[in-house]
Amino acid sequence: MALSTSTRLGACRLGSRLTPPCWGVVSTRGAAQSYRRPGQPQDNTPPWKKIRFSFPKGVEGVKKHFGLLKQEMVERWVGPEGRSLREHMLEQTKLLWEFRGPESLEQWVVSSDQEIGGKSEAYLKLGRNNQTCLLYGTLYTAPPRDGETRYSGYCTLRSRQPLNAFDRKKHHDWSSFNTLHLRIRGDGRPWMINIATETYFSHQRDDMYNYFLFTRGGPFWQDVKIPFSKFFLSSRGRIQDNQHPLWLDKINTIGFTLGDKTDGPFQLEIDFIAVCNDRAHAEEFAYEKYKRNPEV
Repeated sequence: MALSTSTRLGACRLGSRLTPPCWGVVSTRGAAQSYRRPGQPQDNTPPWKKIRFSFPKGVEGVKKHFGLLKQEMVERWVGPEGRSLREHMLEQTKLLWEFRGPESLEQWVVSSDQEIGGKSEAYLKLGRNNQTCLLYGTLYTAPPRDGETRYSGYCTLRSRQPLNAFDRKKHHDWSSFNTLHLRIRGDGRPWMINIATETYFSHQRDDMYNYFLFTRGGPFWQDVKIPFSKFFLSSRGRIQDNQHPLWLDKINTIGFTLGDKTDGPFQLEIDFIAVCNDRAHAEEFAYEKYKRNPEV
């Protein structure tokens, strides 16, 4: 029997908002590009004056995108994502990200409340022997003194949006799997896992699927498996009453947000991020779904 949204998520509410880890979601989903700090003058520079054309970079970009287009066309003849159809159908575990060199860090973006005038700091580097990824920094919850910003104190790690040739959006297809598998080592702080999917309308750009990640701390690694049915929908840090399952064939990005209202240093070490198909898990969605037009 599915539990109601308010029952399962009541502990996550703060007033009508999520706990602080979701505050960073707003700044990581396109709002950061158009955000202007209070008191700062608006940039009225015409778009054409911001263009910096370079012929060598243009030639390099053309070669890159035509190479991606050729790879994309070849992969379609082989099978999904360049793998055979048999492998795609029988696959039970898929490794998405592993950190085994400096090039693996280029697929991720680090941000903090410095975008809104805060003082939190977040950095990303390789761990020991270049075998892991280490996110570390310092969290400060004091809001900037601009007279308008009320909350602050978050740090976020987010994967980059995959792109096809000519910067066309490419989506992760996890429809063959039902569980997210992580191998992490934290410092005991609670984190928020954020998954962004493709949306139909522009007003849904801040929609995000979230779930809490509790780290144990200490020197030992922690294997975490979270079913996708446990992720709940939120928008700009607010849990939505109209809940629906995660759209697994249109995944854009995945991220980790810290905002537990505790000042001080933090660190999160990640070995790999994968998805798997747990045959013992048969739940479709953990929360109650409301009908827009209920039957009389």
